Amino acid sequence: MDTPPPIPAERRRGRAASSNETNRFERYATEAVDDAWGRDEALPPLRTEVSVERPRKAITRNTSPDVAFERSLNPYRGCEHGCIYCFARPSHAYLGLSPGLDFETRLVARPEMPRVLVRELSAKGYRPAVLAIGTNTDPYQPIEKDRGIMRAVLEVLRDFRHPVSIVTKGALIERDVDILADMAAQGLARVGISVTTLDDATARAMEPRVPGPKRRLRAIRVLAEAGVPVRVMASPVVPALTDHELEAILEAGAAAGAVAASAIVLRLPREVAGLFRDWVAEAYPDRAARIMNRVRELHGGRDYDPAFGRRMTGQGPWADLIRARYEVARRRFGLSNDLRPLRTDLFHVPPRPGDQLSLF
Repeated sequence: MDTPPPIPAERRRGRAASSNETNRFERYATEAVDDAWGRDEALPPLRTEVSVERPRKAITRNTSPDVAFERSLNPYRGCEHGCIYCFARPSHAYLGLSPGLDFETRLVARPEMPRVLVRELSAKGYRPAVLAIGTNTDPYQPIEKDRGIMRAVLEVLRDFRHPVSIVTKGALIERDVDILADMAAQGLARVGISVTTLDDATARAMEPRVPGPKRRLRAIRVLAEAGVPVRVMASPVVPALTDHELEAILEAGAAAGAVAASAIVLRLPREVAGLFRDWVAEAYPDRAARIMNRVRELHGGRDYDPAFGRRMTGQGPWADLIRARYEVARRRFGLSNDLRPLRTDLFHVPPRPGDQLSLF
């Protein structure tokens, strides 16, 4: 299948991907062609479309040895933040959509997620474990402002006294500081804020609809001052583009109140590799070859090595150097590798209207 031509820049303003290539499961591809009517009409800019899905279940299980969580939840599919490097892009193919511009513009909201979560947490025999949110797509992407699904999920977790770990780039998390502060005081909540660069221009190009670096640092400060344990996440580290900022990101995160840190090198699974190559050639033509050569050096000569134990750390001299720099900077700025474990012993199923109340 031939690679489709890039969509004109004026149509994808504020988006990171330059194409909408058919996903890997489809046998046929669609392509825009001249309809021979002879009219020179510019197509309108791509707009965000949101559809609604009724989830059959809320909690998904994970068995990967590379991540620290067993259970996760996703209020949305697709992400308007549009980060070009997002490892979640290939998941849009399971919806019959493209991991390219479809991932950024054709979103799926799951408004019944809180109700389904109540049902699952109330099930006889349920045993609590930390629920990770934001591990696929961002729960605080722009549409959350109007939809409020993530806040409703947090309200359920608060009522059940269920531990939650959140990862986000969205400053909208400040809206929910009241719930998070209450849960954190009980040892039930922690947050990771991803800061990939401190340079506004790089952030706009790489993460077009994400709040700027200074805004994310402010979110760290707001959460930390409310007593919420926060990790600053220098992820992904992009070789020859953002790697020189590693120490500065950790320093800025610590100054804002973060108590822990992490760093993950750039990984480009499935369709993300082609999307990233096209993006870097357009956004940074002067260093595109150098960036991709470093990426391949990091992953054993390939755009991506999916092997457990290597995919998130890389291999070779450059990966070793990043790890060494991270450890030195982490210790220098007083940041831990780990946040305190969250409590599971407070979990309880709250009474429903009409239930017999306990006398004790």
